[in-house]
Amino acid sequence: MGTIKLNRVKVYAYHGCLIEEGQIGSDYLVDLTIKTDLSKPAITDNLNDTVDYVHLNKIIKEEMAQRSKLLEHVCDRILNRSLSELSEISKAKVTVRKINPPIGGDVASVGVTMTKKR
Repeated sequence: MGTIKLNRVKVYAYHGCLIEEGQIGSDYLVDLTIKTDLSKPAITDNLNDTVDYVHLNKIIKEEMAQRSKLLEHVCDRILNRSLSELSEISKAKVTVRKINPPIGGDVASVGVTMTKKR
């Protein structure tokens, strides 16, 4: 078993419950960690034998582009798509953080982390 991680994928998106969040948008950071068997690609050095992180990045970008009120909803979509499109994944964990959220205080970010396994 091994781990593939995408760290701090920066995306501009329009999530949030406030009308303004849907109009103005905000910066987000996404971390995605997946568990998979890496023994074969470690030997073959062949991209076809592993989970392509370009595919994972595409899932993140496409799901972040669909507006949601809650980060929990976005996380769930990223996890579901990762597991359904990439059968090699046994477990996935995603964190979505909104940078400088409009919550009336000096807060660097707010985030949600969710995990799913097969």
